[in-house]
Amino acid sequence: MAVWAVAFACVIAFMGLGLVDPILPLIGRQLHASPSQVELLFTSYNAVMAVAMLITGVVSTRLGSKGTLLTGLAIIVIFSFLAGHAGSIGQIVGFRAGWGLGNAFFIATALAAIVAVGRGGTAQAVILYEAALGLGISVGPLLGGTLGSISWRGPFYGVTALMAIAFIAVAVLLRGVPKPEHRTSVADPIRALRHRSLLTMGVMALLYNFGFFTILAYTPYVLPHLSAHGLGFVFFGWGVLLAVASVFVAPRLQSRFGTLTTTYAMLVLIALDLATIGVFANDQSVVIVAVIICGAFLGINNTLVTTGVMNAAPVERPTASAAYSFVRFIGSAIAPWLAGKLGTLFSPHVPYYVGALGVSLGLVVLILGRNSLRHIYCRADVSPVALVY
Repeated sequence: MAVWAVAFACVIAFMGLGLVDPILPLIGRQLHASPSQVELLFTSYNAVMAVAMLITGVVSTRLGSKGTLLTGLAIIVIFSFLAGHAGSIGQIVGFRAGWGLGNAFFIATALAAIVAVGRGGTAQAVILYEAALGLGISVGPLLGGTLGSISWRGPFYGVTALMAIAFIAVAVLLRGVPKPEHRTSVADPIRALRHRSLLTMGVMALLYNFGFFTILAYTPYVLPHLSAHGLGFVFFGWGVLLAVASVFVAPRLQSRFGTLTTTYAMLVLIALDLATIGVFANDQSVVIVAVIICGAFLGINNTLVTTGVMNAAPVERPTASAAYSFVRFIGSAIAPWLAGKLGTLFSPHVPYYVGALGVSLGLVVLILGRNSLRHIYCRADVSPVALVY
C-alpha cells in the first residue's frame, strides 16, 4: 500500500508538466496576457526546479525520504490552490514557481522511497516509477483540457485535490523508509560538472530543451481553432507516444545501435520535425500530426540521454542526475518565454526554426564531446529512469 501511495502521487506530480498546456491561450485571453507572459508559467516552474535540484540532496539527507516527500506534496497543494485562486498572470507565474519547488523535492525522492519499501526489488520499482511517469505525462494534458473547458482555474484546483489525497495517503501508509547513510552538500552536483562527459550531456540537453519546450509550450498558440479539450487530446496522443517509446522502443534501439548513435539519429529527426512544423505552422492538420509523431522521438531521446547521464561520470547517480538536471532545466526555463516572444515579434514559424536550431546545436555539442563519452556502453546497463528524475 505504501508503494501504491507513492506511485499515485508520482502520477499526479508528472501531470504538472503538461497540465497547463491546453489552457494557455484561455489564460491569455481571460487575463489579457501576451503569449510570452503566459509562457512564464513554464519559465518560473522550470527555473525554480533547476535551482532546487542543487538542494534536493541536502534536504532529503536531513529530513529523510518521507519528510521530503511530504514537504514537496504540501508545497504543491498550497501553490496549485493559490494558482487557481489567482487574479493576474503575474500571480500565477509566481505560484507556479512555488509549485516547481515542491515538485523538485518530490520527484527527486519518490523513486528512492519506492525502492526502499517495495518487495519486488529495484527493477520492479523502476518499472512502476516509469509507468507512473508515462501515465502522468499522457493524462496531464487530457485532464487539463477537460477541466479547462469548464474554467481555466479547474486544472489548478484539480491538482490541489488530487495532491491533498496523495499527501494523506503517503503520510498514513509510507513507513519503514531507512534514514540516509550520509549527508550531501550543495557543492556535490557543482563538482560533478567538472567531468567533461557530464557537462557535455547537460549542455546538449539544455539546447535540446529548446525544441522540447517549443513543442510543449508554444504549440497551443498555432492551433487557435482547437478548444482546450481539443488541445488536451492532441497532447494526450503526444504523451502516449512519448511514454510508449520511452519505455519499450528506446531500450531495443539502444541495444541494437548503441546509445550515442541512436541519440544522434533522434536529434536529427526532432530537428527535422520542428522545421516541418515551422514551415507548415499555418496548416493545422500538419502541425497536429507532426506534434504527435515527435512524441515518439522525444520519448526515445529522453531515455537514451538519461541512461547516458547515469553512465557519464564516476559519481553517485543521484548526484549526476541533480547536476545534469540543474543545467538542462535552464534551457527549459528560457525556451518557453523565448518562443512566445519570437512568435509575437515575428511570426508563428520562427519559434520552431529556433527550436530546430537549438536541437541541431545540441547534436553538434554531443559530436564534439564524443571522445569524453566513449565509455558510455553500447547497450543499457541501467534501467531507463524518467528524464525528470
